Amino acid sequence: MVRVAVLENDRCVNGESCSFVCGNVCPVNRAGKECITLPEDRDNSAKRLVPIISEELCIGCNICVQKCPVDCIYIENLVQELKESPVQRFGENAFRIYRLPAVKGGGVTGLIGRNGIGKSTILKILAGQIIPNLGDWKKKGDYDSVISFFRGKELQNYFGALKEGGTKVSYKPQNITDIPKVFKGNVKGLLEKAARPEKLSEISRELNIEKILGRDLSALSGGELQRVAIAACALREADFYAFDEPTSYLDVRERLNCAHVIRSVAQGERGVVLIEHDLAVLDYLSDYIHLLYGKKGVYGIVSNPKSTRNGINEFLEGYVHDENVRFRREELRFEVKPSADYRKKKVAATYPAMEKSFSGFSLHVDEGDLREAEVIGVLGPNGTGKTTFVKMLAGLESPDGKKSGLDFKVSYKPQYLVAQPGITVGEFLDSQNIDKSLYRNEVDRRLSITELQHHRLDELSGGELQKVAVGVCLSRLDSDVILLDEPSAFVDVEDRLNIANAIRSVVDSKRKVAMVVDHDLLFQDYVSDRLMVFEGEPSVKGVCHNALPMREGMNLFLKGLGITYRRDGQTGRPRINKAGSQMDEDQKKKGEYYYTV
Repeated sequence: MVRVAVLENDRCVNGESCSFVCGNVCPVNRAGKECITLPEDRDNSAKRLVPIISEELCIGCNICVQKCPVDCIYIENLVQELKESPVQRFGENAFRIYRLPAVKGGGVTGLIGRNGIGKSTILKILAGQIIPNLGDWKKKGDYDSVISFFRGKELQNYFGALKEGGTKVSYKPQNITDIPKVFKGNVKGLLEKAARPEKLSEISRELNIEKILGRDLSALSGGELQRVAIAACALREADFYAFDEPTSYLDVRERLNCAHVIRSVAQGERGVVLIEHDLAVLDYLSDYIHLLYGKKGVYGIVSNPKSTRNGINEFLEGYVHDENVRFRREELRFEVKPSADYRKKKVAATYPAMEKSFSGFSLHVDEGDLREAEVIGVLGPNGTGKTTFVKMLAGLESPDGKKSGLDFKVSYKPQYLVAQPGITVGEFLDSQNIDKSLYRNEVDRRLSITELQHHRLDELSGGELQKVAVGVCLSRLDSDVILLDEPSAFVDVEDRLNIANAIRSVVDSKRKVAMVVDHDLLFQDYVSDRLMVFEGEPSVKGVCHNALPMREGMNLFLKGLGITYRRDGQTGRPRINKAGSQMDEDQKKKGEYYYTV
């Protein structure tokens, strides 16, 4: 059995508030061997010595894991025996990656897996930003060793060309907020640096950035900056394109436009590899899928290539068929919900018709009702007033001309999260007015927030911080209505469905109302009972009527996008029909844009 030991160096407090607890409780150490040791400190100058764990001597008892006061040790057995060495290893007791995906010309390869399992690192390796060390963290990686490692495989030629400069790479990073720091100037100036200026007008039109070409990069919103980053990547003349989470910040229409642009660059011998957490977009975009499985922050394993449908379905199933590996106990399924009559549910609260005007923008929302044990999904383009509406319900914005007159108590999670510096997740939770029983039984057992209790809030990833914020919002005492603005942002596929389950569980068990603003159609399909559809012209005018039954709301929304959905027969997940296909045309003729089985 191959055993992996990881110790988070930056979180270890040995020598400060810990006296080598892990080594003192280790049964191998107590038997006289040296499984957990401290590095030499010859001049006695180190204030903090981080222990080293021998993976060869470790027996996997996990006593050190349980006794560590800050939960910074992970001992894991690989889910399968691997004959090959890691492709990349970041230290002696650090994260490692096994295998790499194949780069196929003329197609789009999608990577699917949990956050913290190596997807972004893999893109950086393929983009030439990291030369893999093949498991030897003590020396710098070199391409000659990498080429020899992959001898006889497709990647041998790829890395050979990368070494000689024969492969040109275009890379869109996950963190787009650094772009204005690297390039000073306006959007057009950035895009004109690309090697395919003849495509500038076409791609600008496709991504709807024509009106912001003269705007300074530092003045762009997150969605605008994301579309500019996609355009800059697609405009470069390259042999290989890498897109890391290209649909973050984008609404549904923008996601589909992004998908069209990415598909357009995968022509001839040009290959694309991308990371995407929106399953509908990943399914729509990809020709091949690689699953990544393992243990977050410990190790990641790349599966063999699969067809798009089989790859996504195997990920949801939690079982890699050709390798006979089960990496999750429970299967993730999308249930076909019967059409329920919402009018039979008791009205929990109402809100009046509201209007709100800003400079150059106006919003009108019709009066509506909120019913017990109901989740209302909110869909619509960016810039049509969804967040403004939710803020009016939360009491953070006042409607024009009058008070809102709302008589219900609200628990609100904002769209943008700011981590409180210097405190741990556990300390933050203790400071919040939450129902601890509800949190423990309905929220934490689904979101596993307790695993983060010793982590500082300002050190969490975007997805981890999102889970904490959603967990607190769902668990607050004395709230009738739960308002969640983009709860799936930065969260991986598995945790998106876990969040959806937590929302449904709290709403159903406590007979509460939840209103969820989100652009992930699969997430909305999974969690919602009714839909509010915002329409209008982005940044100019927004209009929304009362919530509609799920089927009616989805038909209205999807008709505006010109796309139709069907259900996957195996997993029940919604899938976008290919434009112009027989099923697409038949559903449009019937006016049934929402899924069929």
